[in-house]
Amino acid sequence: MRRRVPPPILYVGEGERVARGKHRYVTTIDRVGYALAAGAGLGGAVTMVLALFGGALDPLQLLVALFGGALIAAFAIVAVATPVWLALHLLGWRQPALAALLGALIALLIFLAGQTYGLGMAMPVMDERALTYRWISAAGTSALVALLAAGVGLVMWRIAYRRAI
Repeated sequence: MRRRVPPPILYVGEGERVARGKHRYVTTIDRVGYALAAGAGLGGAVTMVLALFGGALDPLQLLVALFGGALIAAFAIVAVATPVWLALHLLGWRQPALAALLGALIALLIFLAGQTYGLGMAMPVMDERALTYRWISAAGTSALVALLAAGVGLVMWRIAYRRAI
């Protein structure tokens, strides 16, 4: 009978120092994959709920929102959040509050840029009068999405990390 070998634990190094009163968190490559999948799934669920609140009642529309949102969330997580989190992981900064903050900041920046013509860089001339209102509206809706993304970041962190023994 074959013995199952557990996946390797990802540490910063054997000589990693942990400040007194702080915990050292470790992960494995399979838990990282589960966390990425959960983040994409939660992103799709959030998109579907927002589509539902926007008036989409057709099951096909909700299904497209679910899978489209999951796909876009997976791209955003892999392309933007993963490199930043990998750097934080290697520095030993693996706390849950940091994961929530990172998720919120990345979502805030992406959604704010998406609603303000790339943070105002490609704004049409005719839209200058409504610029203040556009920024206020964009900041409010982006803050709401950032709160949801902070929750997604916490869930992903909880799936990926365990305390080192």
